[in-house]
Amino acid sequence: MSVGKQIRLYLIDKGISQTWLSEQSKIALPKLNASLNEKRKLDVEEFSSIISVLNEDANKFLKN
Repeated sequence: MSVGKQIRLYLIDKGISQTWLSEQSKIALPKLNASLNEKRKLDVEEFSSIISVLNEDANKFLKN
């Protein structure tokens, strides 16, 4: 499972909107949405920003 998909499932489970994450992480919503729906890959800076906003360990999303 891709990192983006893992993050998307986490957001759904926690009731967090992509809009909120986009605003907090300063990643444009269309770009974030494409990443979470496996249409583009997250770059390292985006991933770092997301895990920082979510206050989660990167390994949570890196395991398959």
